[in-house]
Amino acid sequence: MNNLKSIEELQGIMSQAIDELDLKHQPSELYNPIRYLISIGGKHLRPVLVLMIADMYELDLIKVMPQALGVELFHNFTLMHDDIMDKAPIRRGKPTVHEKWNANVAILSGDVLFVKSYQLIVKAESRFLHKILALFNKTAIEVCEGQQLDMNFETQVDVSMSSYLKMIRFKTAVLLAFSLKIGALVADASDEDQENLYNFGIHIGIAFQLMDDILDVYGDKKDFGKQVAGDILSNKKTCLYITAYEKADLAQRKVLDYYFSHQDFEPKQKVFEVIKVYDAIGVKELCLEMMIENHALAIGYLNAVSVTKDRKSVLFKFIENLMLRLN
Repeated sequence: MNNLKSIEELQGIMSQAIDELDLKHQPSELYNPIRYLISIGGKHLRPVLVLMIADMYELDLIKVMPQALGVELFHNFTLMHDDIMDKAPIRRGKPTVHEKWNANVAILSGDVLFVKSYQLIVKAESRFLHKILALFNKTAIEVCEGQQLDMNFETQVDVSMSSYLKMIRFKTAVLLAFSLKIGALVADASDEDQENLYNFGIHIGIAFQLMDDILDVYGDKKDFGKQVAGDILSNKKTCLYITAYEKADLAQRKVLDYYFSHQDFEPKQKVFEVIKVYDAIGVKELCLEMMIENHALAIGYLNAVSVTKDRKSVLFKFIENLMLRLN
């Protein structure tokens, strides 16, 4: 029986494979932005999950490397286009592609990334192709739907928690779920295992985003690596805001309406007043409950996968690392 590779070993294998990708094509104006975005790194979480599942089933990692690379290129395609829509100036500490070049270049380069991701995803045995294509097409559409829902929320006054959970499921969780299921599919795992891993990915993805929302407001800036309370300052309707608004009394709603309908406030004052409402309602604890519930559901689906617990140990380590973000 093969020894499992650690998360760090899989990240190293993935980084080397990404470095070796042949992206030296012409015109350079089209491909330079692609090479630039990929070169500025990231943890390669999603493609590493593809490798992790293949390793769990003792499949030669070479056999799923095209799918892992395809997932990474697709993820970068979404980042490139999301940054344009969000008018984001920085990605991974570097200027975004549309800032370094322009929006037209970023749109076209992103389109090429999407096509190249497709070319890699379908490099598999013919008996798997129908399922691979159906799964990838479904995932790609849902990611776009999630982005549109996120944009809708910017101007939508009343956002329900069910709508928000659907948005993060599509925008964040389905690509994690796809990464897990595609690894299992190419490893020829049972349909039941594939579905359990997919559902594991959905619930761990939702838990991850809920925790991200909580840490944005309540995390330690030096540990979290982002501007604390950035979501409040940009009027984002996260699980914290939605929970607060649903449970607020009339006076508290007036405070939230006042601070979330404008941008021209002294930042510290806005953050202080909004968090005061959050704390009075107890939104941190309520959102933590939702996160813990999704984490528990994820564990249940992972436990149901029909390989030994030892073979699932790296996936359990992955979840443990996720939970440590609370500290």
